[in-house]
Amino acid sequence: MRMPWRYLRNYCLTFILGSLLTFLSFGPRFALADVPDSALAQAAIPLTEESFVARAVAKTGPAVVRIDTETVVTRRLDPLFDDPFFRDFFGGAIPVPPRQQRITGQGSGFIVDGSGVILTNAHVVNNANKVTVTLKDGRIFDGEVRGADEVTDLAVVKINSQGAQLPVAALGDSSQVKVGDWAIAVGNPVGLDNTVTLGIISTIGRSAAKAGIPDKRVEFIQTDAAINPGNSGGPLLNAKGEVVGINTAIRADAMGIGFAIPINRAKTLQQTLAAGQKVPHPYIGVQMVNLTPELARQNNQDPNSAFFIPEVEGILVVRVIPDTPAERAGVRRGDVITAVNGKAIKDGAALQNLVDGAGLNQPLKLSLQRGERRLELTVQTAQLESAAE
Repeated sequence: MRMPWRYLRNYCLTFILGSLLTFLSFGPRFALADVPDSALAQAAIPLTEESFVARAVAKTGPAVVRIDTETVVTRRLDPLFDDPFFRDFFGGAIPVPPRQQRITGQGSGFIVDGSGVILTNAHVVNNANKVTVTLKDGRIFDGEVRGADEVTDLAVVKINSQGAQLPVAALGDSSQVKVGDWAIAVGNPVGLDNTVTLGIISTIGRSAAKAGIPDKRVEFIQTDAAINPGNSGGPLLNAKGEVVGINTAIRADAMGIGFAIPINRAKTLQQTLAAGQKVPHPYIGVQMVNLTPELARQNNQDPNSAFFIPEVEGILVVRVIPDTPAERAGVRRGDVITAVNGKAIKDGAALQNLVDGAGLNQPLKLSLQRGERRLELTVQTAQLESAAE
């Protein structure tokens, strides 16, 4: 007996759909059976209860402290009725006694020694009459500023734990930091204690001038980990929870650009600051910019240019600071420094490194181009005094 066409059609559709479902159910299972278990394990995304950030903060976070400061400022007010009419009427102006004002501040720091030595920024504790240190566990100690250096913006604060055990931060090696590494900032921004932010290392060796802090002598670590007021002095950690930098500054005209002092720089100055000694900072006393023949030519072709610049490669002196070694040696504005101790030089940062490396009270032989003349002058380095001194 012949099967009606509609039944045959339904039978074929049922068979095709059944075969497709069977393939979808068993096909992938058979395909996965051919893949080694080790490859599957490597391809899987590990799901852990604790991230590397949490582990890093757990390692060093307890050593991060809040630093509260109080500074007493005496303000002398103008006398009352200090006007010729009132002075004549009252027989002189009425004196007003000086008034004292208390200014409070807050920053961060971290313990680097079980005896109570804390690293922080100089601008956090400078001129403070009272320093209070609060640990993450709530313990509060009086702090003593042992030493501060404005030029590097580093300071050491000491607390007396009276024999109590203190957490100590693990210090890393900032020379091993690479662009793209994880960066974890820990501190107390805007009064929000124990705050953690995450980012990366954006660049290393950023000069203080390019960072917008020309009065400092530091090659900063730049990071996009969020840094805010109150983070100053707190640690910048790597993925292992080791301190690789000290959070110091942000760019006010940008978002996500912060700077940290490399921890290796702090290591070299820690003992000097803890002993209350002055950090040596040799200087010669010039403000300068890098110069190329092209830049000089553009200046000289400008009819409104203030002065002629030699069309050579070197470092243009744009200002000689009064009463400095450079002024005493006869360096002038508009001079181009082309060599130091017989070695050609064309970068201001390199000149600064040579001055730092020379040490205090050491002679440096400068080769200059002044107009059409070539000169050689000897400058003796001296100690750079900070604004606070």
